[in-house]
Amino acid sequence: MFEQTFKNIDDILHKDAGCSSELDYTEQTSWMLFLKYLEDLEYEKSLQAELEGREYQYIIDQKYCWGAWAAPLDEHGNPIHDDVLTGDDLIDFVNNQLFPYLKSFKERALSPNTIEYKIGEIFGEIKNRIQSGYSLRDALEKVDQLEFRTQDQKHELSHLYEAKIKNMGNAGRNGGEYYTPRPLIRAMIDIIQPKIGETIYDGAAGSAGFLCEAFDYLRKGGASGKKLTTSHLKILQERTFYAKEKKSLAYVIAIMNMILHGIEAPNVIHTNTLGENTADIQDSNRHDIVLANPPFGGKERPEVQQNFTIKTGETAFLFLQHFIKTLKPGGRAAIVIKNTFLSNTDNAAIALRKELLDSCNLHTVLDCPGGTFIGAGVKTVVLFFTKGAPTQNTWYYQLDPGRNMGKTNPLNDNDLKEFIALQKNFADTDKSWSLAASSIDQSTWDLSVKNPNVNDEVVLREPSEIIAEIIALDKESEVILESIQELL
Repeated sequence: MFEQTFKNIDDILHKDAGCSSELDYTEQTSWMLFLKYLEDLEYEKSLQAELEGREYQYIIDQKYCWGAWAAPLDEHGNPIHDDVLTGDDLIDFVNNQLFPYLKSFKERALSPNTIEYKIGEIFGEIKNRIQSGYSLRDALEKVDQLEFRTQDQKHELSHLYEAKIKNMGNAGRNGGEYYTPRPLIRAMIDIIQPKIGETIYDGAAGSAGFLCEAFDYLRKGGASGKKLTTSHLKILQERTFYAKEKKSLAYVIAIMNMILHGIEAPNVIHTNTLGENTADIQDSNRHDIVLANPPFGGKERPEVQQNFTIKTGETAFLFLQHFIKTLKPGGRAAIVIKNTFLSNTDNAAIALRKELLDSCNLHTVLDCPGGTFIGAGVKTVVLFFTKGAPTQNTWYYQLDPGRNMGKTNPLNDNDLKEFIALQKNFADTDKSWSLAASSIDQSTWDLSVKNPNVNDEVVLREPSEIIAEIIALDKESEVILESIQELL
């Protein structure tokens, strides 16, 4: 129903001088969607207040409400097309009045977990990039066609927004950091099996794909499929999902993505997760489950490294330490990491593997093929572990979809069905095997993916066979040369 509207908005932004890529399209669509969402949310809450016989206190002042400047209506509820802000007047209002007003909410909010704080954070970090007030007016009219008033509408909008995030990841720049293939996320959740009442955390949230998929999983009843009660839904809304994100654009997209999936006031904090000293993490800040795909390849400054027991500049290694410390005893984690973590010979990698094996039960390693992450150019593994007991055995599974994956042939849910089924009993097959912790070299703690069912030995041919092939090729070359000479 709304797909064409999304395409029309992109077409408008594509023609504007201030927007040059999918990242810009998603960013600009996000702030307009957010304000339209607020309009519909306030409408719902005002109706609820009226039914309960109480007065509703609006979050946004009348002058700055969506219906006052973006899509004004006449007394009969019909759109006003004449005498509305457009052109330079619209750009001036948005840049110099609306955004500063919305940014001020951060200072006035009672706590970071309120919708008021999120408003202030978003409009303190994002800016209007649309240069033409006429383009902005056209985009606003398209966004106004989108509604958030039913679960079906929110569901459709969430799918369309996910598609935008995926396109943004494919577009390059830093977009790929925000998108983890959803079939992989769903498989990770199927293995972890979160339950109502458990807290779920992602300290490198990106577009919040892990938390959105976990919300959908639990909203549908989790592993049991039982219908949720009103109190369960309240727990899901307020006390289940927690996230941190460093980058401004990703932070805004994460909030919008969670809102579209049905989480009204997401517990997303805009901060550098690695700036927190792991020694200062309190029990109240620990979580039952960690689901994450932290950035790798980055280099953190020495002052950041001081927050960790194992000093390293590799971002992913610092995040892994953070996640281990953040888990409650008995907590479960599924974390994507570059496959070289399993075999790197530097001191930090060796020490971190030992720490992981000693303090957690690393029960499963999923080896992902190249092409799983479109445009990433690296191979990854997923580490599944439980905190509180040392590793005894680790079960490996080599994912092999039987095809070359890429943008036009991405990972799908069927590719992971066998992995999910076999993992339940840690079954051994041609693609899966177990490694006893007692057999690991304690000088390197090497956890490399080495399938014992595959013969990696290179079979060398006999010298006589090689010489015979050379002679045959020489004779073939002579015949070809003679044929060429005849043509000359």
